Amino acid sequence: MSMLTPPGMGGKYRVTGAAYPRMSRKRSRPRIVLAILGSVLALALVGYGAMQLIDVFRGDSPKRNSAAGAKDCPTTPPKGAAKGGPAAASTASAAAKPAVVLPPPGEITVNVYNATPRAGLAKAVGDELAKRGFVIGHVGNAPADFDKKVPGTGILLGSPTTDKAAFSVLGTQLAGTTQQTDTRESADIDLILGDAFKELSTKEDADKALAVLANPVPAPAKC
Repeated sequence: MSMLTPPGMGGKYRVTGAAYPRMSRKRSRPRIVLAILGSVLALALVGYGAMQLIDVFRGDSPKRNSAAGAKDCPTTPPKGAAKGGPAAASTASAAAKPAVVLPPPGEITVNVYNATPRAGLAKAVGDELAKRGFVIGHVGNAPADFDKKVPGTGILLGSPTTDKAAFSVLGTQLAGTTQQTDTRESADIDLILGDAFKELSTKEDADKALAVLANPVPAPAKC
């Protein structure tokens, strides 16, 4: 009889050997189901987080998409603009008008002064501006206040009441000029040539610059 056999019991109740069978606990089915659901939920959260990270690195956010969509303004014509209505005619005429009315070169009197050591520069520039239609006034060396004291391309000097468009038209003939005013009351403009001046802009480039001034590109419409 084994030591594991209770006293008074034998036969079929006798336990022999040095070990006894272990009874395994039955697994609970609800726990298994909950474990599976938890695993699925965890995988779903990991996948969602990965997609969010991808969107962040690619820049595909709702704000970015809405901002990109805002750039495309609707092209629906305003009321009354269809079939050549009054609104369409007024819009077309407004678009056709230049933003600034430019005076022609023949209405601008230019005094050309040389503030550089280069001899004959004022006369050469004055002759070329005359060929381009400007009215040439005085030509000579720059006044003492400017002589050898203009490091840039040149200075456009005029009256405070001079039409700003006249400054712009003359400024298309050479790049890099600055504008100043003095106490004069006349409408003429002094072109004082500085040390950085090399030559006037080509007539083709000057004409293109004038065309841009007369017909400026409209700013993009805000939706």
